[in-house]
Amino acid sequence: MKFSRALKHSPFDLAMRWLGRILPKGLYARSLIIIIAPIVLLQSVAAYVFMERHWQLVTRRLSSAVTSDIAALIDIYESYPQDRDATTLARIASERLQLDVDILHDTDLPPPGPKPFFSILDEALSEELRRQIDRPYWMDTVGRSNFVEIRVKLDPTTVMRVLTRRSQAYASNSHIFLVWMGGSSLVLMGIAILFLRNQIRPILRLAEAAEALGKGREIEFRPRGAREVRQAGHSFLEMKRRIERNIEQRTTMLNGVSHDLRTILTRFKLSLVLLKQTPEVEDLKRDVDEMSRMLEGYLAFARGDTGEQAVATDLRPLLEDLQTDAERQGHTTSLDIVGDPIVIVRPDAFRRLLFNLVANAARHGEKIQISANHETRWLVLHVDDDGPGIPADLREEVFKPFVRLDEARNQDEGGSGLGLAIARDIARSHGGDISLGDSPLGGLRATVRLPA
Repeated sequence: MKFSRALKHSPFDLAMRWLGRILPKGLYARSLIIIIAPIVLLQSVAAYVFMERHWQLVTRRLSSAVTSDIAALIDIYESYPQDRDATTLARIASERLQLDVDILHDTDLPPPGPKPFFSILDEALSEELRRQIDRPYWMDTVGRSNFVEIRVKLDPTTVMRVLTRRSQAYASNSHIFLVWMGGSSLVLMGIAILFLRNQIRPILRLAEAAEALGKGREIEFRPRGAREVRQAGHSFLEMKRRIERNIEQRTTMLNGVSHDLRTILTRFKLSLVLLKQTPEVEDLKRDVDEMSRMLEGYLAFARGDTGEQAVATDLRPLLEDLQTDAERQGHTTSLDIVGDPIVIVRPDAFRRLLFNLVANAARHGEKIQISANHETRWLVLHVDDDGPGIPADLREEVFKPFVRLDEARNQDEGGSGLGLAIARDIARSHGGDISLGDSPLGGLRATVRLPA
């Protein structure tokens, strides 16, 4: 089955997947590659063409001209024996050809020296000497930086030594073109990076604003940048206004419903007070109190505490208050905070989140352990107990509103089954989440993970 699936992918698809894995994931880095890659490719092709067609061609022609001059000087020396001391030949070579010529008698060619690793001049000059002169020769292109020395064996005891300027046989100023080309590329890439950075910044700002909205935080945002980016920014602001308007309408409606229902419940309570206090009336009072608690839980869950703003909050006193409350109820409670205790949260909502988790642990366990770690950009908080725990296959079910197990771990005081549902809703409104697992104490571990 896996083999048949692998056959469906063409080599092109596999290559594109591999390329996607190694390429950077950020928009800024990818945009830089889109801009820089064509420039580098174009400059590389231009440099190759220049080196291959111009630099080498000019060098070969200059080497050919120098070699032709040397060949002509050899012919003159051998054709006119009356100038055996080569005085006239040296004068002509110096005045007309800009060559320094000496005739060395009773000597031989020096031993071959080390050849340079890469030298167009060495290659071109050697080829021309073999082609035009075809005699034993020796040359040095690296001993003197500005000169090239060539020795040609005329007969067993005579050697002609020719010293010429390097520029006569080599296109030595070609590197200026490469420097200009590289410098202009760097300038163009710098300008492109500068403009690209200004275009990417509004997109990053939009992403920050969207992330802040998901965490329930306020951030000042004004659409900027290109037309499409501004359009996306205005769409984001319009979406934000619609969400806030919807929340405001829902909150207003819930406040109205809460007021009406509380009025009716208050009337019930007054009526029960005026009645003769019998066991039946006491049962009715308990039912009315239960309805009041359930109503407050439902409204709190529906409201979601979205009107509160996120601010920097000290985690330590908040957790110490919860520890004190748990110990007052007779539970052995430990607290451990690692890292920076300052987090950016909505204080009342976050306090309710932690209260629900600690109250849930206190209801079903004797020992409670609270630990918080804020050493990274994430706050990780654990609430452990030694209670009966929850089976692994039911740990997600208990986060659903109104879900209650037989040995319920998510019942709040009114038994409405909203404690963990409200806690997860608050955590997700901060951009985080809550998960359940096995506790080191033997019971249940509730883990809160929030960006802070």
